[in-house]
Amino acid sequence: MFISSKKSISLIFFLVTVCHINADNKAKPNIVAKRDTANIYKEMFNDSSDDLMENHPADDIYNNIWTCDRLNPYKIPVDSLPDTVRIDVKNFHLPVPGIITSDFGPRKYRYHYGTDLRLAVGDSVHVAFDGKVRIIDYEARGYGHYIVVRHNNGLETVYAHLSKVLVYLNQDVKGGDVIALGGNTGRSTGPHLHFETRYLGNAVNPANIINFNVGRVHNDMYEMTKRKSFYYQREVQALKAAKYYRVRKGDTLSQIAMRNGTSVKNLCRLNNIKSNKKLQLDQKIRIW
Repeated sequence: MFISSKKSISLIFFLVTVCHINADNKAKPNIVAKRDTANIYKEMFNDSSDDLMENHPADDIYNNIWTCDRLNPYKIPVDSLPDTVRIDVKNFHLPVPGIITSDFGPRKYRYHYGTDLRLAVGDSVHVAFDGKVRIIDYEARGYGHYIVVRHNNGLETVYAHLSKVLVYLNQDVKGGDVIALGGNTGRSTGPHLHFETRYLGNAVNPANIINFNVGRVHNDMYEMTKRKSFYYQREVQALKAAKYYRVRKGDTLSQIAMRNGTSVKNLCRLNNIKSNKKLQLDQKIRIW
């Protein structure tokens, strides 16, 4: 069929334009920006028609974030959590039968986010609930050899200062399974298990959930609330904001107080000492 030169030029121009548009579309596909994680949690938590623990498996609670690199990759502040979450803990298994050697709470210069349980090197360490191994790692100045397990009920648990790990990454485990052997690795002054319970990266005092004296949970359902479960956040902020003074030769509490605009009474309160305490050279004194 014969086509005039003007029509030929128009057809060629049309084809070139279409090809150019298609090429641009392939080169620059539509990119959907990733939604802010905190906003996703906020929408889910504020859905009054949805019972968080009943209708959302752990994968949904954690927004499908799964990484073996960081203990808390979620960065969800306590203020973004719902006022109340009920967690099924009835299938709990005691990690070790040892007595408590150190409670959850403030240490001298830092915060202790778990409960320490006495054991002997080589004792079996059991996983608390059904779940999957998310982290196996080693910290020379911290946890030593440690394991993090995400559980089907939405909690995550940490087992630290281990001598040997008996599981592998992404392994499914059943509550009560032996996952490691107890030890004294990392920042540890003696053989013990450092045990943590966390929700969306935020630590919860294990003793709120578990009666370690009898080896079982207080109730089958743990009601996690901002007021009862995360009361310690103010203490943590105070520790982070704390300022310290290193004792010099000849220093007294009254001199330190005068130099730093505080009082001997306040220094004694902050450092849990008496006003007549003899100071040691290079000793750290909290002044604020």
